Amino acid sequence: MRTTDPPTEDRDTARVRRSRLSPERERELYEAVVELLGEVGYDGLTMDAVAARTRSSKATLYRQWKGKPQLVATALRHTKPVLLEGVDTGSLRGDLREIARCSETAHERDAALMRGLAHASHDNPDLHQALRELLIFPEINALHALLRRAVDRGEVAPDRPALNYVVHMMCGAFITRPLVEGKQPDQTYLLEYIDAVILPALGAA
Repeated sequence: MRTTDPPTEDRDTARVRRSRLSPERERELYEAVVELLGEVGYDGLTMDAVAARTRSSKATLYRQWKGKPQLVATALRHTKPVLLEGVDTGSLRGDLREIARCSETAHERDAALMRGLAHASHDNPDLHQALRELLIFPEINALHALLRRAVDRGEVAPDRPALNYVVHMMCGAFITRPLVEGKQPDQTYLLEYIDAVILPALGAA
């Protein structure tokens, strides 16, 4: 039997029921989740603990988010110091430098937390998928939009091969320095990396 979509008013009512938390309340909840992650790690975090810390019911948490992986990934995204989709300085170099500035703050705050989550995601496919869908992919899409603006401004040729590897280059800046030099990628390093590696590769130096 063919089913029909519910009337528009019914869909709107359902959407309101699912979105009863105010933005302020959501922010409070996300910050509590990140605090708990820092205290007990992913494996030690439970929905019961989140409900107790935030004075929420588990029913509310499960109604808003499917489960712990989705809640954690969403909390991480919404407590980032800045989202890439909000970066638009008017130039490619300015945008990349702004990302570097904000990334240093985030790295200092979240380095241990993200290492723990990376380890946990190896043993938890649901967490791995949630992090990719809710945290990583939106940032990659925002970076691609940033690069498209640079192409539209004429800063980068649209057929430049390195456009396909900017994400890889940026991740490499954070991953390789601790391995090669035993140092963290501070802002000075990141700014030099942008001028010496990313911009030349894009033909925008």
